[in-house]
Amino acid sequence: MAQVQITFQDEMMNGKAVKLITFTGQLDETNVDTEAKKIYQVIDEMAEPNLLLDFSDLEYMNSKSIGYVTDFYTRVMAKNGKLVIARPRANILDILKVVGITQIVTVYENLDGAKASFASPSVPA
Repeated sequence: MAQVQITFQDEMMNGKAVKLITFTGQLDETNVDTEAKKIYQVIDEMAEPNLLLDFSDLEYMNSKSIGYVTDFYTRVMAKNGKLVIARPRANILDILKVVGITQIVTVYENLDGAKASFASPSVPA
């Protein structure tokens, strides 16, 4: 059974409340459904959800977890929020590119760039 730890941190970035969500370990069939529920709860609780997903310590994600990222994006955009991904490892970035996530979700190489992106208004794709 793969292990994953997801931590949530409230931050103010350029005057906006942003939830920094850090992933450590592996997202797979054994844990992705349970962990996704926590993120859906955050999206539901925020009037305008702004989520920064930090994938720097995410070692693996299965196809189902990629589907969840797409759904998170859809729900965030429906509430006029913003979702970005920061610091994915090369293997994770390759997966995101192959399945087309990088065409809809902006991916940043570093945390500073991701944080600065919240200064600009969200523009629906």
